Amino acid sequence: MASPNSRRRFLKGSIGTAVAAGLPESGQSASGDDLSSQNATTAASQVQWRNRNEAMRYRMLGRTGMMVSEIVMGGNEITPDNYQHVFEAMDMGLNYLDTSPAYGKGASELGFAKVIKQRPRDQFFLTSKVSVWDLNRNERFEKIYNGLSGDEQSRLRGAADDLIAQRGAAEPDYLGGYFGGQTRELNAAALSDVMEATYGDRIDRDKNYRQIIIDSVEGSLQRLGTDHLDVLMCPHGASSPVELTRYPEIFDAFNELKVDGKVRFLGVSSHNDPAGVLDAATKSGIYSVAMVAYNVVNESFMNQAIDAAHDAGVGLIAMKVARPVYRSPKSANGNREGRKRLDAAIGGDWSIPQKAYLWALRNPKLSAVISNMVNAEQVSENVILPRHNG
Repeated sequence: MASPNSRRRFLKGSIGTAVAAGLPESGQSASGDDLSSQNATTAASQVQWRNRNEAMRYRMLGRTGMMVSEIVMGGNEITPDNYQHVFEAMDMGLNYLDTSPAYGKGASELGFAKVIKQRPRDQFFLTSKVSVWDLNRNERFEKIYNGLSGDEQSRLRGAADDLIAQRGAAEPDYLGGYFGGQTRELNAAALSDVMEATYGDRIDRDKNYRQIIIDSVEGSLQRLGTDHLDVLMCPHGASSPVELTRYPEIFDAFNELKVDGKVRFLGVSSHNDPAGVLDAATKSGIYSVAMVAYNVVNESFMNQAIDAAHDAGVGLIAMKVARPVYRSPKSANGNREGRKRLDAAIGGDWSIPQKAYLWALRNPKLSAVISNMVNAEQVSENVILPRHNG
């Protein structure tokens, strides 16, 4: 269970807007004094440039003040044996590296560590994630669920299905089908959501919702060989708004890490119900960055949430931009209607993935798009795209 002191720090303002959003630390105290009187837009006046290159275009990442390249480096394919092309991308002006302990079971962070050893830390922005948080939450509730009566299991499963239906989260064009097991994650998260009110007190909140974040970040920093992250994304792959609204331990852990100088800003990533998750992040006033699924197929589901987030100063990075219309060279067709809309919107002799990135970059309310570039060829194909965005 969360300690009284932990909960009290939360309630007394340890996640005050200036601290939790990662704003300038003037007047901040380690005891978590309430700094909510600070203007949440002040960070924008402290613009941060890194690795600036005339050949690249940059946008501000919301209220963080960070000027990020319009295309950023996804780390899912980075390993200790596959990282040299990151230098080529950085030489072209890319300045934002994204990774996670889940990518290659730590291999991505170890691969980026080799980049960090050879490039000054102040030449790029670095993000990692807490990948175990939501999975651990779902596992804890699943264990409780398995010990319940059949009637209670049926009631909870029905309530979870109703919740998904109410949110429209399983609508095919909204769901996206980005990876195997995505629907399973959505269902598990909904079950955890409905169980929280009745069974949440059976879970050790401090261990499973706060300490797990601290431990994850410490592990990431060790693998990366650096002393801080510019953005910490937690949860990684949030599947519901509840994950952002019912767990103050996330913000308590973030504040602790920020005071210690180990993280600067808090973010979230989401494939499932990305509009709902983004709305929750925006309304919290705490999250400064969101990486969400956004593409030509789910655009209509996302626009309202994107508008609100942008107006609130949340920096937005679009992911899964090409996935619905291009799965692989062996299955290039993807969503046919999406392909038609993409071809109508973006002319020229571009590949399907390039058209998808160019399409997303036309939205001025986005800060960047992320691409998991596997090799130097993909770097040369994708990092040039911001020059042609216009």
